[in-house]
Amino acid sequence: MKVEQLVVFLENRAGRVADVTHALAEAKINIQALSLADTSNFGILRLLVGEQEKAKNVLKEKGFTTGTTNVVAVLVDDKPGALDHVLQIVSAHGINVEYMYSLIQRERPGAVMIFRFDKNDQAIEALTETGAKILSGPELFPGH
Repeated sequence: MKVEQLVVFLENRAGRVADVTHALAEAKINIQALSLADTSNFGILRLLVGEQEKAKNVLKEKGFTTGTTNVVAVLVDDKPGALDHVLQIVSAHGINVEYMYSLIQRERPGAVMIFRFDKNDQAIEALTETGAKILSGPELFPGH
């Protein structure tokens, strides 16, 4: 139950992120979540959108270099220790968190944590065994 994430490589200069958001806005594509990491020369914009293929095509048409990666979406309760519980499970299995970010959806209690693990399949198995709720793409983006 992995979710495909869109990755956009950007020059690290003023206005490049705005160029991406503008292209997606013009195409009426809603950004559900994003994460931006940068170095001195370039940035990596990670996006979750309901219309993955359409977004990828729009951005390629605008000259952006794009790719995709698989991430794991975990529903985490809104209470102290909930995120720690998830992290303790993966840590106990020797699984590394490469990066993570979150999104809030009005129709769900708590938060959805988006994880990129060094061993996504093992993380899904370990979390599922403990009763964690892993969301698939259709569950994360109903109606798309």
